[in-house]
Amino acid sequence: MLWNYLGKLTQTRRNKRAALKLMRNNKAAIDVAQALVRLSEMTTFELRGEWRRLHRMPPPMRLSRDLLIRGIIYQLQKRAYGGLSKAAARTLEQAAAGPLSRGVAKPAPPISLRPGTRLVREWRGVTYTVLIHADGIEWRGQRYRSLSVVARKITGARWSGPRFFGLGQRPLDSTSTARTGHGQG
Repeated sequence: MLWNYLGKLTQTRRNKRAALKLMRNNKAAIDVAQALVRLSEMTTFELRGEWRRLHRMPPPMRLSRDLLIRGIIYQLQKRAYGGLSKAAARTLEQAAAGPLSRGVAKPAPPISLRPGTRLVREWRGVTYTVLIHADGIEWRGQRYRSLSVVARKITGARWSGPRFFGLGQRPLDSTSTARTGHGQG
């Protein structure tokens, strides 16, 4: 019986804390909504002053009225609800830095095929063979400037030619059977 009472007491305290937090959030939501109404009635000059007050720096040059309001509202929401977590801020910083600055992804080396190479690809039950020349690609007796043009002719869609013929970095799946080789094949 004592355990039931203690359990209900802690549950009630949790509910009170949750209710207080909800009330604070609702008050903050009302405050932010009122601020939005107030901001929509301000001139651009007044908005720039509000930006300076909240951000403690002048707004970027030529920032539109809409973006001024969005930046101010974000700052107000941040103060009312708290900002981003440290993990989220770190993730955004890393994304903004880009993969090249972190050394994670390097551009793929260009694909170079020797003249005389034959590429074979099966597409919807039909086997297609192209021959690489020094000045282009030969398919069905006609010359084309790139593998992508040939892939587009075969599929009717815009494919990456090297990917279509299995020359990319990704391993081939069970449906594509591209092979490279010299001579007859």
